[in-house]
Amino acid sequence: MNPRLDQPLRLGTRRSKLAMSQSGHVADAVRAITGRPVELVEITTYGDVSREHLAQIGGTGVFVTALRDALLRGEIDFAVHSLKDLPTTQPDDLVIAAMPPREDPRDALVARDGLTFEQLPDGARVGTGSPRRMAQLNHAARALGKRIETVAIRGNVDTRIGFVRNGELDAVVLAAAGLNRIGRSDEATDFLSVDSVLPAPGQGALAVECLASDAELIAALAELDDPHTRAAVTAERSLLAALEAGCSAPVGALADLLADGQIVNEMRLRGVVGTLDGTTLVQLSTTGPVPQSYDDAMALGRELADEMLAKGAAGLMGERSL
Repeated sequence: MNPRLDQPLRLGTRRSKLAMSQSGHVADAVRAITGRPVELVEITTYGDVSREHLAQIGGTGVFVTALRDALLRGEIDFAVHSLKDLPTTQPDDLVIAAMPPREDPRDALVARDGLTFEQLPDGARVGTGSPRRMAQLNHAARALGKRIETVAIRGNVDTRIGFVRNGELDAVVLAAAGLNRIGRSDEATDFLSVDSVLPAPGQGALAVECLASDAELIAALAELDDPHTRAAVTAERSLLAALEAGCSAPVGALADLLADGQIVNEMRLRGVVGTLDGTTLVQLSTTGPVPQSYDDAMALGRELADEMLAKGAAGLMGERSL
């Protein structure tokens, strides 16, 4: 008998209810694949304890650095991240062994009185911690002939929805995937069409990361990987990297798989960059064959980024950061 079969695998996770829920789903799947027990190891990240807005503390990496450090110190065997929180540069000694099938990538509105986005009154106060959402929400409101006030907020799902329940805000915008994963999607009053508000690159997807030297665990985790999710998210993150923008920049991206009948034969990548007030957006798309390799997906993202930069995207992002 393999002595490792009785040894628990240690899965590092942030402490939030959402992180614990999504890590729990991954843990169940890994138990089924490996036959080994999996224990959750709760880790506090800088992004969890800082009360500053994400744009002020850099956004990129603030929720993942502590987890990666624990991996490198051997305190955990693998970690689960929300993929949109990961920096686009991957450390050489760590590998994303799996990207499970993506959840709903859209943004969701939770508004008072069951209001949809179109029904929000002129001057409505809408909370979000994301410059990307601010830019597109303001633009979408302008298209409807009204104005909204976007308010920067932080906090977990309960805290954010609490701003609406106590009357401080008219609405908040959250990731639909997060609400789905903690069983609270029924609290959304509207799901925002990606034709109006593109999600963050990688939104709705998870990354399961481990040491690049752990071949046995990499092989086991690979069974959780969804190639279509990986191709789409790789293209989106390539766009983000080529724009030299971090995850706190006002950049949205979504790659769709396009089918001809039952055959998936093309991928469409859409990207957007905008000013926070929504007055100016650069929004473009490109379509190509479904990427058959990592390099193909990366090339699709770089191609669209080049077009967006040629249209003036860099000037809309403020200070560009790696």
